[in-house]
Parts: sequence; C-alpha cells; structure tokens
Amino acid sequence: MKRNKKNRVNPPTPCKSAVVLLILFIAAVPVFSQTAEEIDHLLTLDTVNYGQAAWLILNAAGVPDMTEPSLAFIYAKEKNWLPGNASIDNNARLDGVSLLIMNAWNLKGGIMYSITKSARYAYRELVYINVIQGRFSPRMAVAPDQLLYMINFILAREENNE
Repeated sequence: MKRNKKNRVNPPTPCKSAVVLLILFIAAVPVFSQTAEEIDHLLTLDTVNYGQAAWLILNAAGVPDMTEPSLAFIYAKEKNWLPGNASIDNNARLDGVSLLIMNAWNLKGGIMYSITKSARYAYRELVYINVIQGRFSPRMAVAPDQLLYMINFILAREENNE
C-alpha cells in the first residue's frame, strides 16, 4: 500500500480488492471439489479405515489443517482419541470411531465414560443418544454411509443445542 504525503496508508482500491477476492475464490474451488471427490470415493468402499474415519470426523468437527487421512490419523493418535491398537490401514471399528467422535466434539458422556474415556463406553454413550441406532456390535467395521450418518447426527444435534 502506498503512503500519502501525511504518512498515512491509502486504502486499497475496489479493483484491487476484487482481484484479491477472485484469486482467493479460484484457489478455494479445488479444495472443495477435492473433498467432494474424497467423499464420493469413500462411499464406493465397503468399510472405512481409521485414517479415512479420522480425516472425515476431524474435518467435520472443524479441526484445522486436516488435509489428508494420514495427518488426521496422526493428530487423533497423538491426542489419544483412537484406541491404542488402531493403525491407519485397519478397518475402523464402531467403538473406535465412537471414541473419536466423543473426543472430536468434546461430548461429555455418562459417568462411566467420564471415568474411563474408553472406546467401550464411548460406543455405549452414542447408542444411548441414538447416534448409533439398531443392533450393532462395537467390534463391527464401519461402513462409509454409517459414518456419514453418525457425523450428520452429531452436527444436527450440535446445531439444535446452540
């Protein structure tokens, strides 16, 4: 920005502002299309792995800089938001995903979850609040559509509580 004679900064012109906004918009479009392509790819799979689950959940929860599954998995693992035996390529289990959801959205849970912070009680808490509906085993592998349903349920619940 140029300075005028009295050493004040001149405000940007509308033309410069429009160009900057246009550049930012063009740069943002590939990011959104890449995310949509990733979700489309996930929906073609039978099950998701812990890396994909962490990427999807942490992005939905608003954790910044989760650009790829490996980064999301490392972040969640360092924060102890995943079971100890989880690895990036293992099929994500329902109890492990439940633990990640409870931590990503900082859900309080019942007394047993509050004491143990374990995947078992995270799963039971999500069953209790109807995020997980029906008869499922906590050891069951998570399907992509089921994961998206769980995320959507939490986001809708969060929106209703605000």
